[in-house]
Amino acid sequence: MALMSCGFFPRAAGQSLVREVRGLASRQEFDAARRALEQARSAGAPRAEWLEAYSWLARGLLAARRYDEAEREAARVRKMALELLASRRLDEDRALPIALGAAIEVHAQALDARGQKAEAVAFLEEEIRRWQGTSIVTRLRKNLNLVSLVGRPALPLAVAESLGGTTPGLGSLRGKRILLFFWAHWCSDCKAMAPVLERIAAEHPSLVLIAPTQPYGYVAGGEEASRAEEIRYIDRIRREHYGRVPAMTVPVSEENFVVWGCSTTPTIALVDERGIVRLYHPGKMTYEELAAALR
Repeated sequence: MALMSCGFFPRAAGQSLVREVRGLASRQEFDAARRALEQARSAGAPRAEWLEAYSWLARGLLAARRYDEAEREAARVRKMALELLASRRLDEDRALPIALGAAIEVHAQALDARGQKAEAVAFLEEEIRRWQGTSIVTRLRKNLNLVSLVGRPALPLAVAESLGGTTPGLGSLRGKRILLFFWAHWCSDCKAMAPVLERIAAEHPSLVLIAPTQPYGYVAGGEEASRAEEIRYIDRIRREHYGRVPAMTVPVSEENFVVWGCSTTPTIALVDERGIVRLYHPGKMTYEELAAALR
């Protein structure tokens, strides 16, 4: 399936296509999604944005458990993305990393869904090695963790820089359960979970709650900021939105987000008294879901 040149197709229309295909795929209107993609390709849609839209078709098929079709579409997205990378770097624009990351994700998750966990792990480990130094590594590690982390020892956590008090190293916390809540200062889903964390902490006073975050290079309104300025801003958000959550410390490290695969915020992990991961969940959780995981 060859791609057309960009022509005069507006870049904003490319993002409109992404939204259209994503919506159709979420409703399992896959034929309509394919028609929209073909029409946009004929009109000369920008290649990277077209591939991002196409990746949503693969993701929708995966969600519908149509694994053969999902893998087939993901393989096409991946092939086309690699063809584009012959003449550009992966992170030159926003859309191409999303498309390639999604294609890799769909293939790995389809393998795992079929019971081919070892193949999924090997595939993701190889892709992580291949794409070191690019923006998709965190997403690939998220998928590796989804496939293989539960039931295994907790990953390292950098705690040298911490807000709200000193964060103990995970190795010093054996004998205690640990709830890790990876969050971002701009994340509305994270802030919406503050009452959930407060209630959970009150009901489980022996639970150690650690909330890792990282700087992103900006503060409110997307205004660029130095690291020091952003750390002060993060601390303000911590106090304003999470100040009622008792004894929550906040280690600040970009590396934690890469190692734990936190391309989604919040990401929630539960580590048991023996240091074994019992829950790894990208995305917000309700009180009922989190309370059930802690029982």
